[in-house]
Amino acid sequence: MSAGRIPSKTRIKFCGITRLEDALLAAELGADLVGFVLVPGSARQLGLEAATAIRRSLPGGVLSVALLQNPEAGLIAAVREQLAPDLLQFHGNESPDLVRNCGLPYIRAVPMGEPQCWADWERDYPDAWALLADSHGRQGGGGTGTGFSWAALPEPEQRQRSLMLAGGLRAETVGEAMRQVRPWGVDVSSGIESAKGIKDALKMRAFVAAVRAADAQMDSR
Repeated sequence: MSAGRIPSKTRIKFCGITRLEDALLAAELGADLVGFVLVPGSARQLGLEAATAIRRSLPGGVLSVALLQNPEAGLIAAVREQLAPDLLQFHGNESPDLVRNCGLPYIRAVPMGEPQCWADWERDYPDAWALLADSHGRQGGGGTGTGFSWAALPEPEQRQRSLMLAGGLRAETVGEAMRQVRPWGVDVSSGIESAKGIKDALKMRAFVAAVRAADAQMDSR
């Protein structure tokens, strides 16, 4: 995709998946990506074996993402070999060298809970599959359900990498977020849950419907 170009179909990522039924519903609803949190201490942490079992049950066309935060090299290797996700997602203080040599396409989270220069992140991670703007700070891991000021993000024509938007999104807010930010994709976790790690089918359906409605509205302009 060329820099700054906004697709007619905004990609949807459901993150923090812990149950097979939630992953299968995500696929049924047309989600493009599902994320497994492999971060010790996270309320949505999933063990490698459990994540692998869900990953193997996913239908074709849905990309799997393993979310890591300051992982040891051994964990990256184990995730790559056992889980075999389509992408890795880094949410910590990982260096460009570490993620560049992770052996898989990767998403790099940008901690928008603190002032950031987006161009610096694009320069430091030029081979990222996407940059994910989330509301956490440098020591946080996302999934808090809080937002951040979208004004801190560059305009689409100024972007060099695909931008995914996260941070407090839910069915009631994602349409406006899309209209203001024009992201390549949106990432939601707490906004589709009844409890941490437990997705709510009605909220999942409403979120997808809201994204597609916003897509249709923007395409009609």
